[in-house]
Amino acid sequence: METRSSFMPGPGGTWRGYCGRWLVLACFSLVACDGPPDRTPTLGDADAATGRRLVADKGCVACHTFPDVKWPRGGLGPSLHGFARQGLIAGQLPNQPGVLMQFVRNAPGLVPGTAMPAITMSDQEARDVTAYLLTLQSR
Repeated sequence: METRSSFMPGPGGTWRGYCGRWLVLACFSLVACDGPPDRTPTLGDADAATGRRLVADKGCVACHTFPDVKWPRGGLGPSLHGFARQGLIAGQLPNQPGVLMQFVRNAPGLVPGTAMPAITMSDQEARDVTAYLLTLQSR
């Protein structure tokens, strides 16, 4: 005599029937969508030349050295020569446009204890600075 358990719904109360149904539903769910939307900000409308101007205007040059900025040449923060080739931002975060855009605006929010201050800038300014930093290929 076969009894049906309330813990194992499905044909004959077996796990196979229960799991089989969920597996089919899960497969249909995966086929029905192509994953979560890409939320990575794009730099399509960014202007690296404007970003270069902004690193001077926003005071970045007071702490960092840049390959195409002769003066001032800050020494408190790391040199940004070859920055685009670095794998990590601040030694901790992946060097990707979306992360970098957040970091240039609010470094302490992403890396608590960093000496880099939060810098007031618009979304467009953050895109421009990010585009500029990602042009710095040489070491």
